[in-house]
Amino acid sequence: MTSAQFDYRRPPGPQEAVALGIDPETLTTLQDLRREYGNMVSVTKPNGRLAYFVNDAAEVRRILVRRHSKYNKGPGFERVKMLLGNGLIVSDGDAWRRSRTMIQPAFSRQNVHRLMSVMVECSDRLAVRWADLAANGKICNITQESSDFALELILICTFGRDYDTRIMSGDDNPFAFLSRDSTRDLSVVMKVRELRSLLLSIIADRRSSNHEDEFDFLAMYLKARDKQGRKFDDRELLDELMTLIVAGFETSANTLNWVWYQIARHPDVEDKLVAEAEQFLPDAAAISAESLGSMHYTQQVLEETLRLYPPVWLFTRRSHAEDELESFDVPEGTDIYLSPYILHRTEHYWPDPDRFDPERFLATDKPKKDRPFFPFSLGPRRCLGEYFSFLEMKVHLGRLLPQFSLQLQDESQPELELGINLRASKDIFMRPRNRH
Repeated sequence: MTSAQFDYRRPPGPQEAVALGIDPETLTTLQDLRREYGNMVSVTKPNGRLAYFVNDAAEVRRILVRRHSKYNKGPGFERVKMLLGNGLIVSDGDAWRRSRTMIQPAFSRQNVHRLMSVMVECSDRLAVRWADLAANGKICNITQESSDFALELILICTFGRDYDTRIMSGDDNPFAFLSRDSTRDLSVVMKVRELRSLLLSIIADRRSSNHEDEFDFLAMYLKARDKQGRKFDDRELLDELMTLIVAGFETSANTLNWVWYQIARHPDVEDKLVAEAEQFLPDAAAISAESLGSMHYTQQVLEETLRLYPPVWLFTRRSHAEDELESFDVPEGTDIYLSPYILHRTEHYWPDPDRFDPERFLATDKPKKDRPFFPFSLGPRRCLGEYFSFLEMKVHLGRLLPQFSLQLQDESQPELELGINLRASKDIFMRPRNRH
């Protein structure tokens, strides 16, 4: 740390250096620091860099929303960049603003609504599989089922007809490793890079052919233009497509895994969900933006699940300019650590925080600034796919819950895998039963 940094108003913290990463040890460290020093903590990292752990709701909002322009992505994104290139999740500055502006129209509610039929088709294909498992008294790996469902859905929504003719033309889905291997190490990075030739071939075919009748994310990305009228080049398009696929499936897959786990543990919640699905989605023809929007209790269940299990459990930022918080200063070059997982389980904001209680999210009691909730981040970098993900999960639950009840095979609390995403450390197994 430079001597000048000692002149700033700093939060309390330990004198000794503290190692922070994106790992289980960091969660324990941050929880211990909070217990000892409070919701604003400063530490010096082993490399001498100043870092703040921020667990104050107002200051989190200030950093992510009001002062976002003073911060870039922080430490830990190197692994993500190796996997996804310089896509929307990783990029900063002008590159990020350009991509965000070009991609945002693809996720308009009107465009997302046109993809609801894919959500229904994927859910109904899963129902056929579960009916066979139920009829034969077999066990279902809900972790794998949720991952496969979400991956198939995002691939079809991204590539449309090319999913069948190009992606699934061989013996196996070349993207299957994303749902089968939860690690995001170098071996997975290499597998992602091996997909580049396939994706470039699909992109080249789309660019050279008249596909005006295609409606999928690739078609929308190909049409996107920046303020100067420029389109994505092939490298940019590859990065954005991989970002869409990986981020698009992981968020929904992990959330659905935890939702089914919580439903199985709370029969009263299950009964309400089934009743709501039967009321608003009596059949596939009833599925619409309006009927899904009326499923308020399902929304509450999803939000409470995301409170307990936010897909990204730790955000990092690095200040590229000096900033001033309510009571503290942020020198340029300070690393900022923000944890939705810890903040969502802080009793001051969420009483009895470890209890699963969808009633916290009643429409009349939505979280305000004093009840922080940011599983999809906040401010300009809030996830563009949030609405898409909620619709996908509502269709999934609305189609499957009235048909099947899933019984846990192990009642013990799953351990957490704290990598880039928050997952269950072991797959969760359930026995599906037909309701009728």
